[in-house]
Amino acid sequence: MSGEADSAPPEGFTPARQRGPFTTHNGPLFAFDDGATWKRGFRVLPRHCNAFGLVHGGWLMAFADGLLAEACFRASGTPILTIRMTSDFLNPARTGEWVEGTARTTRVTRSMAFAECEIRSGAKLIFTATGVFKLMEGHARRAKRALSGDAAT
Repeated sequence: MSGEADSAPPEGFTPARQRGPFTTHNGPLFAFDDGATWKRGFRVLPRHCNAFGLVHGGWLMAFADGLLAEACFRASGTPILTIRMTSDFLNPARTGEWVEGTARTTRVTRSMAFAECEIRSGAKLIFTATGVFKLMEGHARRAKRALSGDAAT
C-alpha cells in the first residue's frame, strides 16, 4: 500500500476539513460525526512510518494533539494553543491498518482547557494522551472583528 487510493476509510468517515497545512500535508485524515459521537482516523501509509514499518511516534503525537485540541475547541468555542501534552505509546500500528482516535474535554476554566484522548487500531489501544491548552479569547475577538470589517482593536 503506497498511494492515496490506499488510504480509504471505513464507512461513515469523510475527508476531514479545516485542517492546517501540516496536517493536510501529512494526512489524509478522515472525520466521523453523527451528532452524538465524533472521531478522527487515518489509514497508515508508508509516509506515516519509521524505518521499522511502524507508525512514527511523532505522527501519533501530532494526530493526538489535533484530537485534544478539537475536543477543547468544541467545549469552549475558543481558539486554543497547546501548552502541554503527555503521551503514552502502548502498542504499534503498521502500514495498512486503520487508526482512529477520540478525545474528550475533562475541564474548561476561563483561560485553560484540559482533555484526554485514546487512539486505537481495531480493538488494540495503541496510544493515550492528555493535554493542557490555553484559550485564546483575545484571538477569537480579533478574528470576529476582522471578519465583520470592524477596524477597532
